[in-house]
This record gives sequence, structure tokens and C-alpha cells, in this order.
Amino acid sequence: MGMKIVVNNLLKPCNHPKWDWILLIVPLFLFSLNSCSKQDDSSTTDEVGTYNTKTILHDGVQRTYHVYLPNNYNITTPSPLVLALHGGSGTGMNLAEVISAGTLTDAAESKNLILVVPDGKDKRWNDGRPEIFGNDRMYDDVGFISTIIDDMINDYGVDSNRVYATGISNGGYMSIRLAMDLSNKIAAVAPVTAQITKAMESEIPEFPISIMFVNGEDDPIVPYYGGCIDVPLFPNCSRGEVLSTEESIEKFKGYNQCINPLETEPIIDNVPNDGTSIEISKFKGCERGTEVSLIKVIGGGHTWPGGGQYYGVNLIGKVSEEIDASALIFDFFLSHSKN
Repeated sequence: MGMKIVVNNLLKPCNHPKWDWILLIVPLFLFSLNSCSKQDDSSTTDEVGTYNTKTILHDGVQRTYHVYLPNNYNITTPSPLVLALHGGSGTGMNLAEVISAGTLTDAAESKNLILVVPDGKDKRWNDGRPEIFGNDRMYDDVGFISTIIDDMINDYGVDSNRVYATGISNGGYMSIRLAMDLSNKIAAVAPVTAQITKAMESEIPEFPISIMFVNGEDDPIVPYYGGCIDVPLFPNCSRGEVLSTEESIEKFKGYNQCINPLETEPIIDNVPNDGTSIEISKFKGCERGTEVSLIKVIGGGHTWPGGGQYYGVNLIGKVSEEIDASALIFDFFLSHSKN
């Protein structure tokens, strides 16, 4: 009789309270494991040495970004992260492949860091200028970038003390906005062909943050010496105004409490036929080890030094071949940390 009772109980486990709990817990446990594996999939299934496209829903809007993992990427070793932001009417991959002519990718590979090139909604960034972003077209790009940073730290083992941002034109203004709004997360920025806009001149970063400006003195769109942003078909300052490069540097000198004298390196002119030369100057040893630097591209235009001549010289000016801006920017980044 005892054996029969045991058999019957095994055949009808749901009649016993203990089996009820087991049948409830096991599916929940398996679901939990499955949920964890989905959350961690991004870093383990992505390919190294290429761009991996990601899509997220932020603030009710579908957003995309592209992650480049260098061939030596290892999730167990905390990696630096660079966010590179395209210009107006561009895309992340356009910046990586055309504007920078692949130099951003090459620098990420050679310096063994993770590169992310996000896509602005409607091919633009909400860099703080009300002239270009009315209330009906406001996207939370600061929040979007902040979410990317969090995801990269959580899913890819990014070093939270070595997160950086660069960008060209509209993306350069956006990198300056990130310096103002995300100085708690970003250690350094490097705007290319961009200065502080009039719309952002009263903003102050919460923490000191290193910055390197890369500006062409003959930029026909963003005036090196300040004034109206001159975009074809948008006259009368309809795209806003910028401070001069010098005024922008003075602002960040104040933010970072720089007291050391300016250091200026000898002018670089190793490619005389390109019509440009390079002057590098910097204020070092500012608060918390921050730095304010300038790569002045004498004769340079609205372009990425070492990158591509993506439009005619008459429209955007000359591309300097004197330097690889991507490599110099990344070296600048890696010399600074939030520690």
C-alpha cells in the first residue's frame, strides 16, 4: 500500500503544496535567466573590427547608434569610450566613413578604444540653439547620449572615468552642450569647426572638463572670429551666432580655473601644397588636471583635418593634410580621466 501511495503522489504532483511552489518557482527562475541573457547579449554577440548597429527607444522616440569594437576588445578590461557626433544633415556612419575618411575608425582600432557614432533625429542634434530647434522639434539628445553612456558601461565594460565626446559642426556644438550638461559623466570633449553658441554662453559645467577646439581659421560657415553661422539658404543669422574661438577658450579657462601660462608649439607645415598649417596651443594643469587646448588650422575650412574633402573648397574650405585630427583628439582624450 505504501508503494502505491508514493507512485500516485508522483503521478499527481500538483495535488501537493510543495510541488505547487516548485512548479511556480522553476519557470520564474528560467525566465530570470533568459532575461539576463538578453540583457547581456549585446557585448557577447557583437562583432569586433566592425560597426554594430543598435536601436533603443528613448523618450518615446526610436533612436539608433553604431558601436565599433576594436579587434583587441575584451569585456573584462575596462575600455575608454569615444562618442563622435555628425554634423547637420549627416549620419553617424557618414562621419565615420566620409567626413573623417575612416580616420576615426583607424584611431579607435590603433588606440584600442570603443567608438560610438550615434544618429541625430532628423539628421541633427539639439545643441541648444532655439534658432534651429523650435519647441515642435525638440528631442532629448542629452538624455539620449546619457543613456548610451550608461548602456555602454553596463553592457560593454566601459571605464566610466574615461568617457569622451567629439563632433563636427552641429555635432561639435552638441559636444560643447554635453560638456555643459554631462560633465558628471564625460571627462573631455573635442569640438571640430565649432565654438560656444550665443544660446549656450551663460551655461556653466557642473565639474571641470577638458576641451580641445579644432577650428579652421578660414571656415566659411562657422566664423573663427565669431558672428553669424553662415549656412547657404539660411541668411540673417537664422542658424544662430557663435562666440569667437578665443572667447570660447576664455570661457573654459574660467570654468576650469586655468592659471598656468599658455603653451604654444611650433607651427606644423609639413605638407606645403595643401594650403594649410597647424598651430597647437594649450593651457595645462587646470583644476582637477583639466586642460584647455586649441588646434588652429591656418587656412583650414569647415572640415576634419586628415579627413575627406566632402564638398567643394568653395563651399566648405580646405581640408588640412598636416595632421590626423582623429589620432590627436584621441591622444588628448586618453591623457585625461575623471579620476
